Amino acid sequence: MRILDKNFVEFISEKEIADIVATMASSINQDYKGRNPYYLVMMNGAFLFASDILRLLDVDSDLAFVRYKSYEGMSSTGELKELLAIPDDVVGRDVIVLEDIVDTGFSMRAFLEILKSKSPNSVAVASFLVKPEALRYDVKVDYVGRSIDNRFIVGYGLDYNGRGRNLRSIYVLE
Repeated sequence: MRILDKNFVEFISEKEIADIVATMASSINQDYKGRNPYYLVMMNGAFLFASDILRLLDVDSDLAFVRYKSYEGMSSTGELKELLAIPDDVVGRDVIVLEDIVDTGFSMRAFLEILKSKSPNSVAVASFLVKPEALRYDVKVDYVGRSIDNRFIVGYGLDYNGRGRNLRSIYVLE
């Protein structure tokens, strides 16, 4: 598959994605039974993952979207830009951050510092994908869908210069 100037091949199928999301939802349902977590969805990338997992969660919950950016093209800028801030009503709440991928950990670490300054009761991170080889910052991911090698991927919300988010499978750079 070609996106802009790069070729990609299928890496994680639509079926595998559904299975991973179901497993993650089951764990969250078990851990948060009887609680009312506040979900913060990291936009733009996590919107498909969030949509899929939220439909499988049995726990009553609230939801908000946040948007921070640290990537241009295929690499990190080293800066976290706030585009849509954390709502103030997370104070005293159990917060679960829904993320598409934790790569170097830079964005998540910086975001969690901002989030924790808002005084939530607890914070958990649910990331569909994690790249352990790429991690350069200490970030605890409580719910990991799948660990992958340090390769560039696109699809299922992940993009290459804004393209490819709508793909049902995840593709890796050829």
